[in-house]
Amino acid sequence: MSTSGGAGFSYTEVDDVSRTLAVFGFYVSVIALASYTLKERLYLSDALIALLLGIAVGPIGWNLVSPSTWMEHDTELTNRLTYELARIVIGIQVLFTGIALPKRYLADAWESLTTLLLLVMTIAWLVSAAFVYALIPGITFLEALCIAACVTPTDPVLANSVVKGRFAEKYIPPHVRNIIAAEAGANDGLGFPFIFLAIYLMARFIDNRSIGQEIGWWIVDVWLYQIALSIAIGAVIGFLAMKSVKFAEQHNMIDHESFLAIGIGLTFLTLGLTGMLGSDDILACFIVGNAFTWDGWFLERTKDETFQDVIDSLLNTGIFIYIGTIMPWAEFGNGEIGLSAWRLVVLAILILLFRRLPWVLLARKIIPDLVTWQEACFAGWFGPIGVGAVYYAQVGLRRVPEDRTLVREIIVPIVYFIVLASVVVHGITIPIFKRTLCLKPFAPWLEVCA
Repeated sequence: MSTSGGAGFSYTEVDDVSRTLAVFGFYVSVIALASYTLKERLYLSDALIALLLGIAVGPIGWNLVSPSTWMEHDTELTNRLTYELARIVIGIQVLFTGIALPKRYLADAWESLTTLLLLVMTIAWLVSAAFVYALIPGITFLEALCIAACVTPTDPVLANSVVKGRFAEKYIPPHVRNIIAAEAGANDGLGFPFIFLAIYLMARFIDNRSIGQEIGWWIVDVWLYQIALSIAIGAVIGFLAMKSVKFAEQHNMIDHESFLAIGIGLTFLTLGLTGMLGSDDILACFIVGNAFTWDGWFLERTKDETFQDVIDSLLNTGIFIYIGTIMPWAEFGNGEIGLSAWRLVVLAILILLFRRLPWVLLARKIIPDLVTWQEACFAGWFGPIGVGAVYYAQVGLRRVPEDRTLVREIIVPIVYFIVLASVVVHGITIPIFKRTLCLKPFAPWLEVCA
């Protein structure tokens, strides 16, 4: 019997979509059989497991899934797909983060958040830029600032794996979990001023403007139009959604499934509206989540539901399998553009150690939500770099001036390597933290938390 189904087609042909579905289905249905052991006993994160699977099935491994082939090896289309996937995943995650925070949390924790988002984040940006400038040859400090801006924000997807689960509930005080989640949700949107300041200053030669003029445009375009407008849009959408859902629920107009899924709809609405306006869609999603549960009503009604946790897990799985398959391995050792392997390894180590931890410890006394040195140490260390960095790397590719050829070549491999390092290191930290002798100095604190 012929297997031919027409010119150039065979019924036995295995297409890219089928392989991708098989891999994702394998993770969800087969790896899930050991999920309790992996996550609740070994304390391994979804992100780490999914990333390793993505690497294994990607071009460097079994070559079952290769997103570049979906786009016929068109780099621009692949980058566009990566940008949109990361944007959607982060939008959903930060909105869910906003929903999960206690009522009026932004008002109650404003001192801690201000310190973390303005002081610590700015220092982290400058320190990371200094490391990039020192280790990557041929770039200017301005270009280093652009690359560093991508890895400055704390990733909300990875932060969720830290603040949720049996380990977090048993050992990490709620106020520490909340401040880590809130900062991760907010600072992904607040990464725009950092990357765009570098981009605007690089573009001053093309625009024939002075540094002062570019900074003026940066204030108007980024801080007023993108940041301030997105906060206003998010607050309005969240407030109207809260009132509408309350009204619909009180009058039996909304069913249970739609009630639980309203967050997904709000994410797409916010991403679409702010995207059309050219505003900061990620920050807007976080504000929507906060405004939607400002009085705690929705959170109280859904505290026993697991819908958002299921969505979180699926999103984490999907995006990190994808990231694992698009890792630019060939560029990691490309000495021609200054990316020797040792430079990337040293850069990743320095950024993970010094980008955030020392500054959180030094600022602890003006961060009311971090009461002890141990809490500051935990919050300072767990500032993981993940999907948000991938997103900002794509933003950089879209907006960095065309004449900056070197930074356009190296921004993706540098950022992706640091993401890889962060996922692995932060992914194994909790198992080590929990199971090795290095826990002894923290034993009294852990006993109190438990």
